[in-house]
Amino acid sequence: MATRVLIADDSEFMRNLLREILEGEFEIVGEAENGVEAVNMYEEHGPDLVMMDIVMPIRDGIEATTEILEENPGATVIMCTSVGQEEKMKAAIKAGAEGYITKPFQKPNVLDAIGSAV
Repeated sequence: MATRVLIADDSEFMRNLLREILEGEFEIVGEAENGVEAVNMYEEHGPDLVMMDIVMPIRDGIEATTEILEENPGATVIMCTSVGQEEKMKAAIKAGAEGYITKPFQKPNVLDAIGSAV
Protein backbone atom coordinates (compact mmCIF):
# COMPACT_ATOMS: atom_id res chain seq x y z
CA MET A 1 0.00 0.00 0.00
CA ALA A 2 1.29 3.44 -0.92
CA THR A 3 2.29 5.83 1.84
CA ARG A 4 -0.36 8.57 2.03
CA VAL A 5 1.17 12.07 2.13
CA LEU A 6 -0.20 15.50 2.97
CA ILE A 7 1.79 18.45 1.58
CA ALA A 8 1.63 21.76 3.50
CA ASP A 9 3.41 24.78 2.00
CA ASP A 10 2.20 28.32 1.33
CA SER A 11 4.09 28.36 -1.98
CA GLU A 12 2.17 26.78 -4.86
CA PHE A 13 5.49 26.29 -6.67
CA MET A 14 6.91 24.28 -3.74
CA ARG A 15 3.72 22.21 -3.40
CA ASN A 16 3.88 21.41 -7.12
CA LEU A 17 7.57 20.49 -6.88
CA LEU A 18 6.98 18.15 -3.93
CA ARG A 19 3.99 16.60 -5.68
CA GLU A 20 6.11 15.92 -8.80
CA ILE A 21 8.83 14.31 -6.66
CA LEU A 22 6.37 12.14 -4.71
CA GLU A 23 3.81 11.15 -7.35
CA GLY A 24 4.08 7.58 -8.50
CA GLU A 25 5.69 6.37 -5.28
CA PHE A 26 3.28 7.96 -2.80
CA GLU A 27 -0.41 8.85 -2.68
CA ILE A 28 -0.94 12.61 -2.24
CA VAL A 29 -4.10 12.99 -0.11
CA GLY A 30 -4.14 16.78 0.07
CA GLU A 31 -2.31 20.07 -0.21
CA ALA A 32 -2.55 22.81 2.41
CA GLU A 33 -1.51 26.47 2.07
CA ASN A 34 -1.22 27.20 5.80
CA GLY A 35 -1.02 25.51 9.17
CA VAL A 36 -4.76 25.72 9.87
CA GLU A 37 -5.53 23.91 6.60
CA ALA A 38 -2.81 21.36 7.37
CA VAL A 39 -4.33 20.47 10.74
CA ASN A 40 -7.84 20.25 9.27
CA MET A 41 -6.68 18.13 6.33
CA TYR A 42 -4.72 15.87 8.66
CA GLU A 43 -7.88 15.21 10.67
CA GLU A 44 -9.90 14.67 7.49
CA HIS A 45 -7.50 12.40 5.58
CA GLY A 46 -5.33 10.76 8.27
CA PRO A 47 -2.17 10.65 6.13
CA ASP A 48 0.83 8.49 6.98
CA LEU A 49 3.17 11.45 6.53
CA VAL A 50 3.03 15.25 6.45
CA MET A 51 5.56 17.32 4.50
CA MET A 52 5.24 20.59 6.47
CA ASP A 53 6.72 23.98 5.59
CA ILE A 54 7.93 25.90 8.65
CA VAL A 55 7.05 29.44 7.55
CA MET A 56 3.38 29.75 6.57
CA PRO A 57 0.63 32.32 7.18
CA ILE A 58 -2.14 32.05 9.80
CA ARG A 59 -0.42 29.20 11.69
CA ASP A 60 3.18 28.24 11.02
CA GLY A 61 4.44 24.71 10.54
CA ILE A 62 5.80 24.40 14.07
CA GLU A 63 2.44 25.31 15.62
CA ALA A 64 0.60 23.01 13.20
CA THR A 65 3.00 20.14 13.95
CA THR A 66 2.49 20.62 17.68
CA GLU A 67 -1.29 20.59 17.26
CA ILE A 68 -1.28 17.50 15.02
CA LEU A 69 0.98 15.57 17.40
CA GLU A 70 -1.06 16.52 20.49
CA GLU A 71 -4.12 14.87 18.92
CA ASN A 72 -2.22 12.16 17.00
CA PRO A 73 0.97 11.14 18.85
CA GLY A 74 1.86 8.62 16.13
CA ALA A 75 1.83 11.20 13.33
CA THR A 76 4.94 11.54 11.18
CA VAL A 77 5.95 15.05 10.10
CA ILE A 78 8.93 16.08 8.00
CA MET A 79 9.66 19.79 8.02
CA CYS A 80 10.53 21.74 4.89
CA THR A 81 12.81 24.69 5.50
CA SER A 82 14.99 27.23 3.77
CA VAL A 83 18.72 27.45 4.36
CA GLY A 84 19.49 29.69 7.33
CA GLN A 85 16.53 28.71 9.51
CA GLU A 86 18.48 26.63 12.02
CA GLU A 87 16.71 28.02 15.10
CA LYS A 88 13.28 27.33 13.62
CA MET A 89 14.47 23.86 12.62
CA LYS A 90 15.52 23.12 16.20
CA ALA A 91 12.09 24.27 17.40
CA ALA A 92 10.41 22.03 14.81
CA ILE A 93 12.37 18.96 15.95
CA LYS A 94 11.56 19.83 19.57
CA ALA A 95 7.87 20.05 18.55
CA GLY A 96 8.11 16.46 17.30
CA ALA A 97 9.10 16.60 13.63
CA GLU A 98 10.83 13.39 12.52
CA GLY A 99 13.25 15.13 10.18
CA TYR A 100 13.62 17.89 7.65
CA ILE A 101 14.48 18.72 4.08
CA THR A 102 15.98 21.96 2.83
CA LYS A 103 14.72 23.99 -0.13
CA PRO A 104 15.29 23.79 -3.02
CA PHE A 105 14.10 20.19 -2.88
CA GLN A 106 16.00 17.46 -4.66
CA LYS A 107 14.39 14.06 -5.12
CA PRO A 108 17.15 11.97 -3.44
CA ASN A 109 17.10 14.18 -0.32
CA VAL A 110 13.31 14.07 -0.09
CA LEU A 111 13.18 10.28 -0.49
CA ASP A 112 16.01 9.80 2.04
CA ALA A 113 14.20 11.94 4.62
CA ILE A 114 10.97 9.99 4.08
CA GLY A 115 12.79 6.67 4.28
CA SER A 116 14.35 7.67 7.61
CA ALA A 117 11.06 8.89 9.06
CA VAL A 118 8.52 6.20 8.12
